[in-house]
Amino acid sequence: MEDTDLVASLIPAIEQQLESPETPFVKKTYERLMKDEETDEEDVLYMMAICLADESNRMFIDKRDFDIARYKELLDALPEIPQG
Repeated sequence: MEDTDLVASLIPAIEQQLESPETPFVKKTYERLMKDEETDEEDVLYMMAICLADESNRMFIDKRDFDIARYKELLDALPEIPQG
């Protein structure tokens, strides 16, 4: 599976996080990024999925639990894309 396919496969997870009361920071990031009139929803969801993929990858590499604080930091840094 190519990286772009992997990231795209995480978009449903981002959509679930947008609706979840446990991840309000995801919705906050989405709303912040959607304020930019030059950015469309597909791009926003894809950028957010890159952050989820980056943290998930780091979790496996470092053999540790998912770091929610790091995930929040990656989302807060958007539209700057993580350079995993």
